[in-house]
Amino acid sequence: MNITSNTRRLKFIACFICVAAALPVFAHPINITMERTPTEGVIWFYFKMGITHIIPLGLDHILFITSLCLLSNKISTILWQASAFTIAHTITLALSMKSIIVAPSQLVEPVIALSIVFVAVENILLNELKPWRVLIVFFFGLVHGLGFASALSEVGLPRNNFYTSVLSFNAGVEVGQIAVILLVFLLLIIPFGKRPEFKKQFVYPISIIIALIASYWTIERVLVL
Repeated sequence: MNITSNTRRLKFIACFICVAAALPVFAHPINITMERTPTEGVIWFYFKMGITHIIPLGLDHILFITSLCLLSNKISTILWQASAFTIAHTITLALSMKSIIVAPSQLVEPVIALSIVFVAVENILLNELKPWRVLIVFFFGLVHGLGFASALSEVGLPRNNFYTSVLSFNAGVEVGQIAVILLVFLLLIIPFGKRPEFKKQFVYPISIIIALIASYWTIERVLVL
C-alpha cells in the first residue's frame, strides 16, 4: 500500500516538473485564432500590427525616433542610433515574450516616457552628438522592447508560429520606424538642415515641445502606478 502511494506521489511530482518546465515556453498569452491561420496569414497579421503600433498608434515611439534625428543631420549617424535601438528592442521583445524577462507595464511605460524627455533635453543642451548617445539609445531600446512585448501580449501569439509572429511584428515595427525617419528627413532635415539657424529655428522648439509632452506622460504614468 505504501509502495503504491509513493509511486503515485512520484508520478504526481514528475508530472508537476514536466508542466513547470514547459511553462516558460508557452507562458505568453495564446492566440487561438492565429494557430488556425496559415503561416502567410500569421506573418501579414503581425506585420501590420507592428506597423500600426508605430504609425499611427505609437505617438511616444514616434517622438522618440524624431528626437534621435534632430541632433545630427547625417543619415549615417541616425542609422547608427536606429540600429542600436533596433538591436536592443529586438532582444528584450524576444526575451519578454518567452517570459525570461518580465517587467510590469506600470514600470515600463513611465521609463519609456522618461527616455523621450532625456533625448529631447539632450538635443537642447548639446551642440553635437556624443559617443555615449548610442549606448544610451541602446539602453532605452531595451526598455522600449518591453513596451512592444506588452502590446504584443495583449493580442497573444500562436504556439505553432511563435518565432514567425514575433519576427513579423518586429519587422512591422522597423518599417514604421524607418517611415518616421524618412518623414523627418523629407520634411525637415533635407529642406532646412543646412541652414545656419537650423538648431534655433527647429531643433530647440521641436525638442522643447517633445520634452514637455513626454514629461506630462511621465507624470501621468507614474500617478497610475
